[in-house]
Amino acid sequence: MPSPQPSTGLYRHILLVVDLSEDSQVIGARARAVAAACGARVSLLHVVEFVPVEPLGETLLPAVEIEEDIVKHAQGRLAALAIEIGLPDAPRRVATGNTKTEIVRAAADLGADLVVLGSRERHGFSILVNFTEDSVLHAAPCDVLAVRLR
Repeated sequence: MPSPQPSTGLYRHILLVVDLSEDSQVIGARARAVAAACGARVSLLHVVEFVPVEPLGETLLPAVEIEEDIVKHAQGRLAALAIEIGLPDAPRRVATGNTKTEIVRAAADLGADLVVLGSRERHGFSILVNFTEDSVLHAAPCDVLAVRLR
């Protein structure tokens, strides 16, 4: 019996969502494997969700400069991650805003047919809290693969 051939056309464009933690490599490896099996392309997304900060005095940089620095740093880390997971030429986007909203928006804008993101185990009270992966699962315009992280 011949070995099964990769199914082409199942997914064409995968949106890989990462938080730039060490777990991002695990999630990235899974997305790359699915893309290879399907012949799909991968785009990477990291969302910077700003927490409003009240200025304590004139010594703090204006909030806009701080936000720009955070975004630039995230862009550099996302580029490095793309190389580490073997996707050096994949399109990369750093978005700012609400994480769930930006993931759903990017999936729609890019025409992604699969979103791959991480999902951490929850225990106790945290089970009752609505996490990003749960929100994206119900709002995404496409399939969602939540990679289980320990």
